[in-house]
Amino acid sequence: MNILKPHVSLNVSNIDAAVAFYEKAFGVPVTKRRPGYAKFDLASPSLNLSMVEAPRTGTNASHFGIQVASTDDVSEARARFEAAGLATVSEEQTTCCYAVQDKVWVEDPDGNSWEVFVVMADANEMGTGMPASVDAAPCCVPKVDAAPSPERAETKKSGGCCG
Repeated sequence: MNILKPHVSLNVSNIDAAVAFYEKAFGVPVTKRRPGYAKFDLASPSLNLSMVEAPRTGTNASHFGIQVASTDDVSEARARFEAAGLATVSEEQTTCCYAVQDKVWVEDPDGNSWEVFVVMADANEMGTGMPASVDAAPCCVPKVDAAPSPERAETKKSGGCCG
């Protein structure tokens, strides 16, 4: 699998303030800026950092991910996850975070969502991240159909997208 860089998505209460802070912290301008959304695609440190404006909930991390070079790399990750017995959710040609992507999601025992994704094109809309056949939900939150562990049943997530 050809890994490009790690990905972190943060929920921020004020996108303008967050962009101003991270531009100063990283010393570079934001890479992509849309209403309620910003992305820094950094070379050093190698990081894909996205931010989505959302109300404060006590949870600032939206999800984590690994950006890869191709759809084949996404497929390879999915096969590896499934061979290891992990529940996966795949999305193909999904529009999310102003990009068209293929991705596969897994969720750790604490409910932290991880995506392996490839960005195939820029998009003019945020998107929901899930195809029309699946109930729409906020971007960047995968819809995991596998039953969660009993201790997590009340906090199961739904939705889908981001990168």
